[in-house]
Amino acid sequence: MPPRPVHVTPVDAVADGIAAIRAELQLPDAFPPDVLAEADAVAASGPRADPSRERCDLPFVTIDPPGSKDLDQAMHLARIDGGAGYRVSYAIADVGAFVDPGGAIDREAHARAVTAYLPEQRVPLHPPALSEGAASLLPGVDRPAFVWQLDLDAAGELTRTKLRRAIVRSSARLDYGSVPGEVGVLLQEVGERRQAIERARGGVSLRVPEQEVDRGPDGWVVSYRVPRATEDWNAQISLLTGIAAARLMLDAGIGLLRTQPAPAEKAMGRLRAAAQALGAPWPDAQSYPEWIRTLDPAVPAHAALLHQAAGSGRGAGYTAFDGAAPAAEDATHFAIAAPYAHTTAPLRRLADRFVLELCAAIAAGTPPPQHVRDELPGLAAVMSAGTQRANRAERAVVDLVEATVLADRTGETFDAVAIDDDLVQLREPAVRAKLPDAQLPVGQAIRVRLDAADPATRNVVFTRA
Repeated sequence: MPPRPVHVTPVDAVADGIAAIRAELQLPDAFPPDVLAEADAVAASGPRADPSRERCDLPFVTIDPPGSKDLDQAMHLARIDGGAGYRVSYAIADVGAFVDPGGAIDREAHARAVTAYLPEQRVPLHPPALSEGAASLLPGVDRPAFVWQLDLDAAGELTRTKLRRAIVRSSARLDYGSVPGEVGVLLQEVGERRQAIERARGGVSLRVPEQEVDRGPDGWVVSYRVPRATEDWNAQISLLTGIAAARLMLDAGIGLLRTQPAPAEKAMGRLRAAAQALGAPWPDAQSYPEWIRTLDPAVPAHAALLHQAAGSGRGAGYTAFDGAAPAAEDATHFAIAAPYAHTTAPLRRLADRFVLELCAAIAAGTPPPQHVRDELPGLAAVMSAGTQRANRAERAVVDLVEATVLADRTGETFDAVAIDDDLVQLREPAVRAKLPDAQLPVGQAIRVRLDAADPATRNVVFTRA
């Protein structure tokens, strides 16, 4: 599930609530001293020596949100086959070159598993000396990386995959609003072709917008920042790499996939009812991916549906295997509609470091490192626990923000539609609320009254009006 960022201005209005969430979920405030000391030491000494690494002198660029310092990926795009195809060279930070298996950084990364995001703050996977310094693909400095060479035909289909360890140097740090010249042209061409392939195979990318919550002179205003087209095209490069990694591991009979079964019927029923309530009905004859693509994240009601769709998946997790590939139905990610692996964000996600090590060995025709093979049986559980904790933090933030926005509106009545037995969707603001023991038929339109909204408990109480 993609992250669903929430930005609150002024953030001080929810500072106490954020602190409470961190305490409840035991999200750490700082790294232990031994982790910081080890990170400072490896940042000073540099990556582990590897004489097999060659220099890759392509003029890579990074494309990230403005101000980002934890740069996992750098890309170079080129035309091949006389202009009839494309070569995507994708450099991914080699975090493993700095981390000793079983060391302090490694143990802490296992405890955290993923970077968790909160309004205007985050709980990083690695200390900044590593994630924003020594291992980050910052411009103008040499960095160890895994370099994927992904050749595509004119339609954007993957025809050849190569992977090697190398030393790279990014030439520029770009953001989504500044992708100039030929880089932008090629990114659009490749991105749009991969989007067409995604549609053809039945996949869907959720364009989940960032929620902006601002307190103005007349109260709270909720809006959404729509993803730029460059973000969508950039995401397609990451998806392409994850699909290529999954193919390598499935062919080799060893790996770690990100998998997701089809959503539960009840979750889809809730989403369909919410769509009706918010004026974006989902026709029975229309598939889930087709309907999702009709939603415009610039429309607040549609943005709310995209947020709900992002949380409607069930059983998303990690599938580890060693010796034989899982059956096709157990190896597929529902939303992507293909086997897929997390592999492009090792600074922010633990699993990616091990997937990269494994794929590099497979591509080189060498045995997987023993520490990677030893990790596989337990890594799926570690990642699931960390991801669930980050998701609970995200849900708690949404509850906190909703209670904060509604705190001054107690006593007001709102139009709503039942989306489950005791769950309703408000039309405006587009939030969901519990009506305990209501036993409402799905789709029934009702009026509800806000009886209480308490940011301290993140609790909102509605009754039928």
